[in-house]
Order: sequence, then structure tokens, then C-alpha cells
Amino acid sequence: MNGPWIWGARVDVAVFGGSAALALVLAALAPALSDEGALPLWGWITFVLAVDVAHVHTTFFRTYFDREELRKRRALYIATPLACWAAGACLHATSERLFWRVLAYVAVLHFVRQQAGWVAIYRARAGERSRLGRVLDDATIYASTCFPLLYWHAHLPRAFRWFVEDDFVTLPWLAALVVPAGIVWAALLVAYAARAALVAWRGGPRNPGKHLVVATTAITWFSGIVATNSDFQFTVTNVLVHGIPYMALLWAFARERAREAPTGLVARIVAGGVLAFAAAALALAFAEEALWDRLIWHDKPSLFGGMREAPLLGPSARALVVPLLALPQATHYVLDAVLWRRKDTGPAQARALGFRGAPEPAA
Repeated sequence: MNGPWIWGARVDVAVFGGSAALALVLAALAPALSDEGALPLWGWITFVLAVDVAHVHTTFFRTYFDREELRKRRALYIATPLACWAAGACLHATSERLFWRVLAYVAVLHFVRQQAGWVAIYRARAGERSRLGRVLDDATIYASTCFPLLYWHAHLPRAFRWFVEDDFVTLPWLAALVVPAGIVWAALLVAYAARAALVAWRGGPRNPGKHLVVATTAITWFSGIVATNSDFQFTVTNVLVHGIPYMALLWAFARERAREAPTGLVARIVAGGVLAFAAAALALAFAEEALWDRLIWHDKPSLFGGMREAPLLGPSARALVVPLLALPQATHYVLDAVLWRRKDTGPAQARALGFRGAPEPAA
């Protein structure tokens, strides 16, 4: 299959197409796999803990696990978590709902921007320079994510939420915009497909990877938010399509970085293969969620122990502890907006993104 793939046709199709296909199959099987759409404990472990939370911790392979990277950008890696905690503590002290609301919208922006980022990478890989093409790409991917979000805000409450109840603002007046916005989104999809067909017919650069990202984003976001209304279906369509490609990227980066710094922590973990990489992320994810459950939620005693009927921490302590526990996520959102910019792309990152012309490490 010809095209400017990131890791190769088979891997890209498996990562982007496979994660979407798995999500859609699981969503279709939701009546058999869940009790009235609720996310069972095994589903929480498999999808939330092992993918959603674990993918956040793979960012450590790009940042805090790399001694040279830490030395080079020490101020960024110290200031970011401190600023996130301070801002979070102020928000939580003002209102717990405000804290979760701000964090939810930052997370949503991160999820939307990641899909746009994949499209931009494929566009760069193909050497596409058309301004019209870029505008249409961006408009289509943003419409494919923002239309379901608009529908969500117009039809609250739903059977699912981003983090906690009422973290999204209820905006019923948006219901009047759903049909017009849906028409615009559909028109953009048609225009995108028509332009792709025209470019191919004229012998222009084919970009099946980009088309795959656009198609899977449109299908999974619509399916998980608009077409269905269950926590199970939203979770699988949301976290698998977001988390699996990100983990694949960080694994590719870790392997390339290990070649440059063969004695570093990243290289030592990578030497154990993809299972060691995944196990490291999963161990950190489990530790984080254990702290959340023992200190804040107290809703999974069968997994983490420490069953309690009353909250362990009072409001003042929660205002300090909750933003601290949220630091992996908050720091991930902030750093992810910086680390993958073109001007911050070193040789290992360039090779991990499929730009094979990047300098190879010295033998």
C-alpha cells in the first residue's frame, strides 16, 4: 500500500484502523459486555487503567526518564508541574466543580488537538503544501471532533461524563445549532473526500494514512458521543483511539532514543521490549489510581482495598491533594502541547514520526 506512512503501512493501519475497529466492535457488543451500558470493573482496568491512564505515563519516556532531556530543559520540567499544581489548588479551593470543569475542557482540547496533530504529521510526511488542502484538512478534523462535543453540550445530562458529574457546562440553547452544524460537518466530509479523489485522479501524492485518521476520528467520535449513550460505549470509542496511537508513538520514540543514549533509563527499559515499556507505564498508572482510590474515590475496594463509607480527606486537604494527584494528567496536557512542535523535534523524535532523513546516532 503506497503512501507516506509514519511507521509503515501495516503498523499504521493496525494502530489507527485497528484501534478504531476494536472500539467499534466493543461498542456494538456493549449490550452483552456491560450491564445497561455501565463500565464494568474489567472494562475499567482494560480501557481506563491500561490505556487511558497508562498512555499519560508513557510521556515520561520523552521527558522525566531522559537525563539529557531533563538537563537541557530543566526549567520547563520543574515549572510545569509546579504551575499546574498551584493553578489546580487555587481552582479547587474556589470550587471543586470549577477544578474538574477546567481540567475537563483542557483534556478535551488535548484530545481534539491530538487528532489534528496526526493529520498534520501525515500532511508533512507527504510534502503537501496546498493552503486549501491544509484549511480543508483542519476544518474537517475539527468539525469531526467539535460537532459531537456540541451535540453533547446541547443534550446534557448524558449517561457518561468526561471526569465527574457536571464537569461540562449545560448549554441547551446549542440544540438549535445541532442540525446546521451537522450539515456543515457532512459537507466538509464530502468536500474532503472529493478533494482526495481529485488529487489522486490527477496523480498527486496519495495519503491513505491521513484519510484513515480523518475517517476513524469522524466515525468513532460520532459513534461514542452522538449515536450511542452509554458509559461503556463512550469509553471504548474515546480512549482506545486516543491512547493506543499515542503509546505507539512513544514506543517508537523510546526505541530511537535508546539508540542515541544506550546507557540511559529509557534504553534499559526498551531493552526489555514492548512488554517492559507497557509494564512500566502500567505500573505507574496503577500506583496513581491506587492513590486516587485510597485518598479520594473509595469506590474500587476489590482492586485497591481501603473501603470507606465517608471521605478520608476534608475540603481543605482535598484542595491540596486532588490537584497533586491530577499532576500526571495536567502535566501531560501542557507538555504535549510543547514537545511535538516542529522546532522542538530532535533526531530521535523525527525518526519516530517517520522522517527517515533525520540524522542517525553515531555508531
